Amino acid sequence: MDQKEILKNIRRIEIRTKRLVNDLFSGEYHSTFKGQGMEFEEVRHYQPGDDIRLIDWNVTARTGFPHVKKFREERELSVIFLVDMSSSGHFGTRDRFKEETAAELCALLAFSAIKNNDKVGMIIFTDRIEKFIPPKKGRAHVLRLIREILYFRPAGTGTDIAGALEYFNRIIKKKSVVFLISDFLSEHYLKPLQIANRKHDIIGMKVSDPREMSFDNVGLIELEDAETGETVIIDTGSREFRREFASRATTDNTDLQYAFRLIDVDFIQIVTNKSYIVPLITFFKMREKRH
Repeated sequence: MDQKEILKNIRRIEIRTKRLVNDLFSGEYHSTFKGQGMEFEEVRHYQPGDDIRLIDWNVTARTGFPHVKKFREERELSVIFLVDMSSSGHFGTRDRFKEETAAELCALLAFSAIKNNDKVGMIIFTDRIEKFIPPKKGRAHVLRLIREILYFRPAGTGTDIAGALEYFNRIIKKKSVVFLISDFLSEHYLKPLQIANRKHDIIGMKVSDPREMSFDNVGLIELEDAETGETVIIDTGSREFRREFASRATTDNTDLQYAFRLIDVDFIQIVTNKSYIVPLITFFKMREKRH
């Protein structure tokens, strides 16, 4: 793909997601993700109705007049995207690849973040850490994040979510909002996820393709595992195979959501052939009520 086509695709995502930010998501984002605390701003004279718990007794004693401390919300957040770029992301049977959906999700959330004066950064991982982009502000920075997801070609093919979380914990010291975007085809990551969530605010976003949930009857087909390269021939004409496959996929997905609830980590399900607007709005509304 030449440079002109790359820029065209990035611009298309920017236009689509910025329109959604302006029309729907900016206010939802601001309401959902509050500042990380209260920061002292100044001391002023006490006024009737002020909370007496805010009286600064040292200044009051020194001046002979009651003074109270004034605080302001520390609004600025750091938003980090932990993006799984393993080979299974380069898969799609309807409309778009999973990695393209991931790029749009990051763009939408990143533009919402910078509109609220927050910083955004990214860690791209596979079975290793591929790239770390420190948090910054600005449109140009968001466009870089989009480009990286769409056109970055990782060295690894597998998925190691636990390793990515351990790296994140080491390198990001400030409490952050973290969107972990993956298909979660990995193992042994729940404990590191629980540990990371004690300090940070982590949201799991599972991006899946409808073909990963069920098969149509298209006869014999050959499938290749994108991460291992293993191939297998399956008979989609078998009603029993289709039923068992759909049942197993549903069970796996239910188990994943249950595991996230157990460790108190938010979870959003995104399917590539459906709009991600409804799941995101539902999540924002739920978070706003809860917090």
